[in-house]
Amino acid sequence: MSGLELIKKAFVLQETERVPWVPFVGVHGAHLLNVNAREYLQSADWMYQGVKASIEAYQPDGIPVAFDLQIEAEALGCRLEWSDENPPAVVSHPLQEGKSIQDLEPFTRDSGRIPLVLETARKIKAKYPDIALYGLITGPFTLALHLLGTDIFIRMMEDPEGTMEILSYCNQVATQMAEYYMESGCDVIAVVDPMTSQIDPMSFETFIMPPVTELFEFIRSKNVLSSFFVCGYAQQNIEAMCNCRPDNISIDENIPLDYVKEVTGGKGISFGGNLKLTLVLLMGTPLECQKHAWECMQTAGKIGFILAPGCDLPMNTPSENLKAITELVHSEYQQKVVDELQTDTATIEPADLSEHWQADKVVVDVITLDSSSCAPCQYMVEAVKNAADAAGTHVVWHEHSIKKKEGIQMMLALGIKSLPTIAIEGNAEFISNIPPKNQLMEKIDGYWQKKQKQS
Repeated sequence: MSGLELIKKAFVLQETERVPWVPFVGVHGAHLLNVNAREYLQSADWMYQGVKASIEAYQPDGIPVAFDLQIEAEALGCRLEWSDENPPAVVSHPLQEGKSIQDLEPFTRDSGRIPLVLETARKIKAKYPDIALYGLITGPFTLALHLLGTDIFIRMMEDPEGTMEILSYCNQVATQMAEYYMESGCDVIAVVDPMTSQIDPMSFETFIMPPVTELFEFIRSKNVLSSFFVCGYAQQNIEAMCNCRPDNISIDENIPLDYVKEVTGGKGISFGGNLKLTLVLLMGTPLECQKHAWECMQTAGKIGFILAPGCDLPMNTPSENLKAITELVHSEYQQKVVDELQTDTATIEPADLSEHWQADKVVVDVITLDSSSCAPCQYMVEAVKNAADAAGTHVVWHEHSIKKKEGIQMMLALGIKSLPTIAIEGNAEFISNIPPKNQLMEKIDGYWQKKQKQS
């Protein structure tokens, strides 16, 4: 059975002969070619070669064309800051800078880098027709964050009708991008909206559900499969995501797989995830990767489940780790070996915080996946920076990316369980929730007043 047929069976909740495997290869494809992310994401040929190398190495059942949630934003006029190891980051927000929706650049199949990804999609589909090709589009809420910045959280409270207008426009863009991908041969349209992890269920149902439900209805009308992809601690919104009626929900390590299985199963929706990106895939050994993947496979079963990383793979993820998962997926013998084998995984000690605190400053720590590549992390760091700048010199802040060992050590030391999180003086204050500037400043000021009283 081809990978495409296996994915289709999983999406309609039929038992599969083995668990389908979809490595979310983004700029990791550049790593396989020994080029940087900047070159890779601006070349249809490099992207094609990177996906081709990934298919040959990892024998996936499905694979994305590209994993870059800034493509639509760039086409609409947002400025990007490029990186050698990550997708670019949005560094300007046109709707925050005085422009209206009407002032944005026209969105067409010829805008920005869109022609590059569409060309890549056509070439991959022609070369590998039996693999499920995923077209990843930026979800409406994340695109709205790119256009408006963190002001959207205040706008949601102060101007709900204006917010809905922006989200409706972003949904039109998403619908166009979905259509472009479908015309280029994509079998699955994945609506990737990580910023939806940052809002409560009521806000989700008010602002996100109407446009996104319409988007999934459009995809379904074209007889194409759909997935709703979220990262971060979005457990509170999983049921609402299901109510938007996608064919599949894909999540990361912040949400227990058994919980998602229960909720999606009750709604008749397939699910995917949730391999740990950094602690296992990036930093673990091949055996640790197999053990973790096997745990996911045992928890999820063979009905409606797709094994995948929780987000796009870090660029330098060791190929041997991904090949080990490939071997596990395709070999029942290896599954038996891993099932019986007992081994101690490497431990990482928590950070020593004895020199971390300062008597004359409030210390703010932001634990992230990586603000240069993760949209919720980027905007949480931006919120902390803006609040700290406004608060004055008595505030010092640090970002700790868990793509680095130091970040994991800090996460362990502070007892952080979900990403991204803002900790103030060692206390987790905003967990997967980007606070408005005034709320964050009030919280910082409370700690500052307490420090002054103690001095």
